[in-house]
This record gives sequence, C-alpha cells and structure tokens, in this order.
Amino acid sequence: MMSKGKKFFQYAFLTIVSLLSVFPLYYMFCGATNKSTDVVAGRLYPGGYLVENFKSLIANQDLARALFNSFRNAIVLTFLALLICSIAGYGFEIYHDKGKDIVMTILLMAMMIPFAAIMIPLFRMFSTMKLTNTMTAVMLPSLSTPFLIMMFRQSARSFPHDMIEAARMDGLSEIGIFFRMFIPTMKSTYAAAMTITFMNAWNNYLWPKVILKTNESITMPMLVANLLGGYSVDYGMLMLGVFICTVPTAIVFFCLQKSFAEGITGSVK
Repeated sequence: MMSKGKKFFQYAFLTIVSLLSVFPLYYMFCGATNKSTDVVAGRLYPGGYLVENFKSLIANQDLARALFNSFRNAIVLTFLALLICSIAGYGFEIYHDKGKDIVMTILLMAMMIPFAAIMIPLFRMFSTMKLTNTMTAVMLPSLSTPFLIMMFRQSARSFPHDMIEAARMDGLSEIGIFFRMFIPTMKSTYAAAMTITFMNAWNNYLWPKVILKTNESITMPMLVANLLGGYSVDYGMLMLGVFICTVPTAIVFFCLQKSFAEGITGSVK
C-alpha cells in the first residue's frame, strides 16, 4: 500500500504540473480581456476590455473568413488523410510482403527530411500545374504522411486475420471488410489520428503562407502573424487572436483525449 505522505506528494506534483500546463491558456484569456498596456505590464487577472479587443480584431482582420478557411481546410484534410492513410496502413499489413517492407522503409526515411528542404520544389511543381492559391495545393502535401501510415499499420497488426478469412468465406468483399469490420474496430486509432491531423492542419502556417497569395485565402495562423506586423502591436488584440486560434484545437484534444491515449498506446504495441 502507498503511504499517505507519498500519495500526497504525488498528487501535489501532478496538481502543480497541471496548473503550469493550463497557465498559458489562462494568460492568453487574461491578455484578451485587457488593454495592450496591461498585457505589457504583466497583468494576471481578467479585465473588461474583451469587447473592445474583439471590435479592433474584426476591424483590422477578416476573422470570419480566416475561421471559415481554417475549419474547411482542417476538416476536409483530416477526413481525406484518415481515409487514405488508413487504407495504406491496412494494405501494408494485411497484404504483407517483402516489397511492401522496402516501400515502408523508404516512407519512414522520408520522415527525416524537413519540410523546409522540399518546400521550394513543391512550390515550383504546384506553380507549373497552375495550382497556387488553391485549397488543393494546401492539402496535397499533407494528405498522406508516413507517420499516420505507420500508425495504422501498427494498429492493423492487432486486427485478427481469422475474422478476415471468415468474412471472405462469407462473400464479403475486400472493401467491405475494410469499411464494415476494420474501421469500427479501430475507433481509438482513428480518434488519435484525427486529433493529430486536425491539430497539424489547423496550426499549419509555413506552407499556406507560401502557396496562398490573396487575403481571401487567409487562415487563422496567418491572421495571428498579421497582427504582429506594423510599427506597433496591440497586445490585447493579439492575445485575443491567439486565444481564438487555440480554442478549437484544445476542444478537439480534450474531447478525444481518452481515445487519443488508447489509440497511441495501441499503435505502438
């Protein structure tokens, strides 16, 4: 049995770590409700300037357009990436052979290449195809990632092959096995992959900044970066923009945190 003293220190440590983790979000909220001078002064309690900061934000930036573009890009990209990567991971494991192992090794090696190293070739390729300033150009480089393919492949290893053979004998097609048996069984893996993909798509800044050229295509990370421009920075408005940009990903993570943990654990067994 754990002693009361040891248990107390464990809970105290976890409480302190939790407060430190939540503090940046609290600080953003406080900054969003205070004047710029109060934020610079380090005021750590909410103020009454939230409405004024919001009015300044929508007056200086197209907040509605940025939110729409970010949600559209993140939702569509997440759906397509999960579909493509899960099919690839399922195929790598269920239809396994040595050739697929070689391809998988090449894909994993590609994870070591930083995006900045391929950004210029990608931009030239999309420019040649006349795809600049389109949602297609934003999404294509992220539709299939080695990490998600590996994640689904690892999860597919726990999928019982006897069920597949039984389904084939019953006349179920390979597509039917995937959609009617594999997907419902791997809900936690899909939840973990959805969390990772949505957060990456929402927070993506560098590639959209390079490939998108008009203000109509602005996303939330680009909007926040725009708030830092100019000769002076309204830190209250900036904090409000950062807070609004952070809330969707925080909600997605907190809603799926249990499934996220289960999916990550199951994918590395």
